[in-house]
Amino acid sequence: MAASADWPSVVADVYRTDRGRVLGSLIRLLGDFDLAEEALHDAFSAAVETWPVRGLPDSPWRWLVSAGRFRTIDRLRRRKRLDAAKPELALRLAADAEEGEERALAEPEILADDSLRLIFTCCHPALPPDAQIALTLREVCGLTTEAIAAAYFTTPPTLAQRIVRAKARIRDAGLPYEVPERDQLPDRLETVLRVIYLIFNEGYAARDGDDLLRPELTGEAIRLGRQLIELLPDAEALGLVALMLLVESRREARTTPDGDLVLLPDQDRSRWDLKMVAEGRHLLERARATGETGSYGLQAAIALKHADAESADATDWAGIVALYDMLALADPSPVVELNRAAAIAMRDGPEIGLPLLSTLIAQPELARYHFAHAARADLHLRAGRLPEARADYERALELAEQPAEQRFVARRLAELAAGTTSMIKS
Repeated sequence: MAASADWPSVVADVYRTDRGRVLGSLIRLLGDFDLAEEALHDAFSAAVETWPVRGLPDSPWRWLVSAGRFRTIDRLRRRKRLDAAKPELALRLAADAEEGEERALAEPEILADDSLRLIFTCCHPALPPDAQIALTLREVCGLTTEAIAAAYFTTPPTLAQRIVRAKARIRDAGLPYEVPERDQLPDRLETVLRVIYLIFNEGYAARDGDDLLRPELTGEAIRLGRQLIELLPDAEALGLVALMLLVESRREARTTPDGDLVLLPDQDRSRWDLKMVAEGRHLLERARATGETGSYGLQAAIALKHADAESADATDWAGIVALYDMLALADPSPVVELNRAAAIAMRDGPEIGLPLLSTLIAQPELARYHFAHAARADLHLRAGRLPEARADYERALELAEQPAEQRFVARRLAELAAGTTSMIKS
């Protein structure tokens, strides 16, 4: 890479794509969350200093793991912390230093598993469920405590304390940093699937930062899901990976070149990734062959209905409503009911869907959900009720926090004011 490269941006890009894997490997090597986080920061500081001089390494991930590990050894020696307080760590790091980095970083499959090990550690059943999710989003996704706190309707100090307590529990109880044995996997699977899906959703509709999409997170979630189904080809695991692939297949069509949101009906379907669709279809067929159908499999089946339609108008809305009926029984939630109501409106018309959405929006869980107000605004537009549409869009704009989503709703309001929106009933 040229010396004139924008190195701060290069390092920032590597941080976005490889942070979770580097941290996972450092936790394995150092055996301590806090030390690993310090090592992570040391490693990227070293990259800022070194890469502009020596160039980008062939494997930035390996370089960062090695740099973070050895800087930690040096720092601990300087601080004289390799003492009786951490005797096992002292012995391990001393041995590693003598044998060199090749031994610790020799096996690619060990490095590849480190993110999965980190997720299983964060999701250990000895930790409270809310701590499992918070710790995973912080350590694996790298989300700020502010972003996680906002998503779960709590304060940053409360969220930070939750994470601190979870790390202390892992340390004090000696919870293993490992992928469980095969016979233990089923008991841990539900939580791990949930957090992988959370990672994917943060990449699909990011709450943290200005960009709507974070493909490094959706890609990491899919990579982890693929690893998981190699370990345990459970129906729900297969369904989740199928779902992620089918949704991710639309990524290139979900935004404009300027990063603005494009809704599903308006997307250029020729830009959808057909290889991902084919892989998702195959995994969904494998899931169905088990004879079990769970929440992720049903969601994947809905996504496949969209993938199979040549256009929004040609979509099998009756089939989608039937799948949402099943999903509402298997995994009921306000958002599932909202999506079901929107699908009914597409099948039967806005006049049928509007009362359903209004009933849902009156519930506390959806009253502050900007997508719910935007969805009802769209139905008002299709029904030709312009003042009601304007009021709902204005409320959606008040509630939206993501910049790309704010711009989308603002554009809808501008189109409505100009009388140019394509959904106004003629």
